[in-house]
Amino acid sequence: MSTLYQQKNTRFNIAIDGPAGAGKSTVARHVARKLGYIYIDTGAMYRAVALHMLEQGIRPSEPSKAKQAMKDIRIELLPGEDGQRVLLNGLDVTRQIRTPEISLMASQFAQHEDVREQLVAMQRELATKKGIVMDGRDIGTIVLPSAEFKWFLTASVDERAKRRYAELKDKSEVTLEQLKHEIAERDRQDENRVISPLRQAEDALLLDTTHMSIDEIVELMVKETLSRIEGEQ
Repeated sequence: MSTLYQQKNTRFNIAIDGPAGAGKSTVARHVARKLGYIYIDTGAMYRAVALHMLEQGIRPSEPSKAKQAMKDIRIELLPGEDGQRVLLNGLDVTRQIRTPEISLMASQFAQHEDVREQLVAMQRELATKKGIVMDGRDIGTIVLPSAEFKWFLTASVDERAKRRYAELKDKSEVTLEQLKHEIAERDRQDENRVISPLRQAEDALLLDTTHMSIDEIVELMVKETLSRIEGEQ
């Protein structure tokens, strides 16, 4: 990678938002690697919170208990050979947080103001040095509103369910129909929550990935980013 893209004044923060199953995390990870940037999976952070709450016996309907429990939570995102590793209070929970149950709970706890405030503060701190690719549901609108490049990835519910099913079929007994229902419900929760609802930032580029491969999406995003960087010189 040319040193041109490693210089701080030419490094962008890239925000990738979109609904569950749109391919945000996979795309963000590949884009970050190709650009020599750091990938931050904010969804994994909310999933880790959900797992912590589940282990503590705290339900999404108990915001005061959740607020107290957030004082005892420490989340680390570390690079690994097979992708990003997620540590919750020092323990690797990368696999445990990738279940439909945790996914749904993560969306519910994400509606808690205290949970969001703490995680958003952590995410903003990670982005201060630039050269970050961050994905989630409110990155371009709330977390990093001044990000130099913003994308909003979407796809049909059927396509997103198929992708998630392909990921989970060897790890879980979940059915395709169940995933369709859960993704539609996740969309409803994310779009209608009072705090930081899922929406496309006004200056974000919309990309429907229904009929695109991961490689095609990554190639397009990297090409657009490098073109923008070169235009800044």
